[in-house]
Amino acid sequence: MNTPKQGTYRWMIYKEGDSWIGVAMEFNIVVTGEDPRMVEIELNEAVIGYLESVKKIKGFRDGQINPILNQMTEQEYENLWTSATAKNQGAVPSPLSDIYKLGIGSLANV
Repeated sequence: MNTPKQGTYRWMIYKEGDSWIGVAMEFNIVVTGEDPRMVEIELNEAVIGYLESVKKIKGFRDGQINPILNQMTEQEYENLWTSATAKNQGAVPSPLSDIYKLGIGSLANV
């Protein structure tokens, strides 16, 4: 379970049509663009902003904050994650796949 001080989130950047899509799965953050490197930067900035906003919320109980950090992931992203990690046992995706990068980020490092 993610809290404002600890936990992890999964992220990935993949190609769909002519666009690159970046997803922070547990936060339901999605960014798109034409360049996967820019999508990676924008996704990272969005996650940092999201987590900083959560940390600023004062006066709320954990039961109200923690669901913000543990959202239900869209099934499409879950399927893509499962497929990519199963094929590569968690390693970097093949350059022949539509996935540019994926990983697990730590909330403690943000």
